[in-house]
Amino acid sequence: MNAHRISGPVITALCIGCGIGVLADWRLRETGPPTPVEPAQPVLTSSAPKEALPIRVAATTRAESPEEELAHRNLRFPIDRMDVELLKGGFEERRSGGARPHEAVDILAPRFTPVYAVESGTIAKLFFSKAGGITVYQFDPTGRFCYYYAHLERYSDGIRDGQRISRSDVLGYVGTSGNAPPNTPHLHFAIFELTAAHHWWQGTPIDPYLVFRHVPR
Repeated sequence: MNAHRISGPVITALCIGCGIGVLADWRLRETGPPTPVEPAQPVLTSSAPKEALPIRVAATTRAESPEEELAHRNLRFPIDRMDVELLKGGFEERRSGGARPHEAVDILAPRFTPVYAVESGTIAKLFFSKAGGITVYQFDPTGRFCYYYAHLERYSDGIRDGQRISRSDVLGYVGTSGNAPPNTPHLHFAIFELTAAHHWWQGTPIDPYLVFRHVPR
C-alpha cells in the first residue's frame, strides 16, 4: 500500500520534467542558443572626459630593401683582401656588345685563390655552363637569396649538391673556366633574390657592391 502512495508523486514529477525538457528543446530549435551577455564596460577612473583621452597610433617603419637586409648580415668577402671599391659600376656594365647587362661583379685574383662562402647555407646546385664554366649556386639560410660563384678552376674537395655549408667554407678556386679570358683569372660573383618558385637559376639580380660597401675591412 505504501509503495502505491510513493509512486504517484514520483510519476507526476517525471511527467513535469519531461514536459519542461521538450519545451526547452523546442525553444532552442526555434530561436537558437541565447545571445551572449556583453561584459560591463570598465568605469573610467581618470578625471579627464572620455573625449580627452589620448589615442595611440602604432608607429610604422620603412621596409628594408634586399641590399640593406644583406648589408646588415655582414657577409664575408668571397675573396680575401678584396678591394670593394673596384666592384663599383661592374653590375651595370653591358656585355656582348651591349646586348645584355652584366648583373654581377668580377673579382680579379690569382689562379687557385680560395673562394669562400659569404654566408652559411646550402649548396643548391653545382653546375657547368658554357658561359660560367664551373659554378656554384648557394642558397642563404632563409631560402630567400642565392649566391652565384662562376669561372672556378675547380671545386673544393668533397663538395656536393644539397650540402649544408658554413660561412668561410672553401667552395672552390679562382680560375678561367667558361668564357673567361684565359689570361685573366677572376671570380664572377652574383647575388639574386629568388622567386616564389625557388629555382636556383631564377631571380632578381642585386648589386653586390651595394651589399659589400659597408662591410668592415
